[in-house]
Amino acid sequence: MYDLMRKLPIGIQTFEDIRRKNYLYVDKTALVWRMANMGKPYFLSRPRRFGKSLLLSTFESYFLGKKELLEYPVLHIDLNAEKYDKPEKLNEILSNHLTQWELKYGKGIDERTLSSRFGGVIRRACEQTGQQVVVLVDEYDKPLLQAINNLELLDDYRQTLKAFYGVLKSADRYLRFVFLTGVTKFSQVSVFSDLNQLNDISMKPPYATVCGITRQELVDTFTPELKNLSEANQLTFEETLQKMAATYDGYHFCEFAEGVFNPFSVLNSFDGCKFDSYWFQTGTPTFLVELLQKSEYDLRTLLSGIEVPVSSFAEYKMDVNNPIPLIYQSGYLTIKDYDREFQNYLLDFPNDEVRYGFMNFLVPFYTPMKNNDQGFYIGKFIQELRTGDYEAFLTRLEAFFAGIPYELNDQTERHYQVIFYLVFKLMGQFTEAEVRSSRGRADAVVKTPKYIYVFEFKLNGTAEEALKQIDEKGYLIPYKTDHREIVKAGVEFSAESWNLSRWLVEINQ
Repeated sequence: MYDLMRKLPIGIQTFEDIRRKNYLYVDKTALVWRMANMGKPYFLSRPRRFGKSLLLSTFESYFLGKKELLEYPVLHIDLNAEKYDKPEKLNEILSNHLTQWELKYGKGIDERTLSSRFGGVIRRACEQTGQQVVVLVDEYDKPLLQAINNLELLDDYRQTLKAFYGVLKSADRYLRFVFLTGVTKFSQVSVFSDLNQLNDISMKPPYATVCGITRQELVDTFTPELKNLSEANQLTFEETLQKMAATYDGYHFCEFAEGVFNPFSVLNSFDGCKFDSYWFQTGTPTFLVELLQKSEYDLRTLLSGIEVPVSSFAEYKMDVNNPIPLIYQSGYLTIKDYDREFQNYLLDFPNDEVRYGFMNFLVPFYTPMKNNDQGFYIGKFIQELRTGDYEAFLTRLEAFFAGIPYELNDQTERHYQVIFYLVFKLMGQFTEAEVRSSRGRADAVVKTPKYIYVFEFKLNGTAEEALKQIDEKGYLIPYKTDHREIVKAGVEFSAESWNLSRWLVEINQ
């Protein structure tokens, strides 16, 4: 094993700590210098735990004189720490910040509202120091996200933040630099309506890698850690890089820019010397699943990649019954391709950590499987197909559907199509499996070392018709030259019982 004494900054969000205590870090200071000297008001949207807080801390160190002889007054607002479940919670945390600054710069006797106090602090800080003020806001939208399903509370927070952030425009002559970060950019909650001069760099190519780790940065900075990881998992160095890329890479924040690795998962994989779902486990996307269910969004489209117009990225509109922009901005989907002619983006899961983490999280909402038995079911399905025991697989699948409780059974065809999608997509984590919904392709194909299974499911049709469709549509043609045994299965699915009712299987040598 290689040197394990190098310090990984897991959970460290203060740039000064990283530098003074000799933690490893990927140097982004060139981009920090560029932004600090080429503009003033910035906004950056990135998923949680992607380095936004550390980026703001780097700006703070820069403007406090850690890099220059000139020291600016810095007002740093962190909205991460509070649980926003009551109107007064937001008022309290903003007031607490203001009180600390007022102890240093004073308070006007007529400043009673949060916004007037904020404006007064900015003006006095500039006048007393002789330097323009730096304002850094970390997770500006945290209160809005926590209140997303409470419209009354959301409106209250919207009005408070609209007035508070609006001060940054009226106080422009006192400001040297402004940087706001968050997960989303909300529209029609009017938070930014008074702050319309913000430079939103969330999807601009020069800043696409300001948070996250590029492949080259990974190799240049963490080669000893990569070697430790490869030895611990009995992989070659190149195999480790490929596994890291498949598991943690793939985030694209601009259609023209290089992809990046999730920094939180990368550091934790080095620390634990294993591949795991580190980022996904730090937060549960319950509110996103609830939005999907409320909007009756077809999950099959989401799970196979979805094409959306460029307008989906400009902002998240609360009054539109479409959860996709928020799912993208939260980091569960990312840009995978771009159609220049029609200006449409292809969104998909960035990597295996998010893909299988998200699907596993969805399962209890749509099937009888609980979190603790998903692995059992999927494992049994795969074992049976690997050994050629297709009868056991189909029987288990029948028992699986029979176990769906009434409250999960909404008696719609789409619901059961989604369940098929989830089951086969989850099998893809361990074997080559794909499931389709478009015409002209088999419903599902599973490839194991010895067998290729081609499934066709018929709702209120016959198993004979399903087999005939496999032959007539040429579903087997792509596998004719394959050395493996081809198994085709025609399955009847009854709308009365909402279950498999009969199946026929034929083997093609």
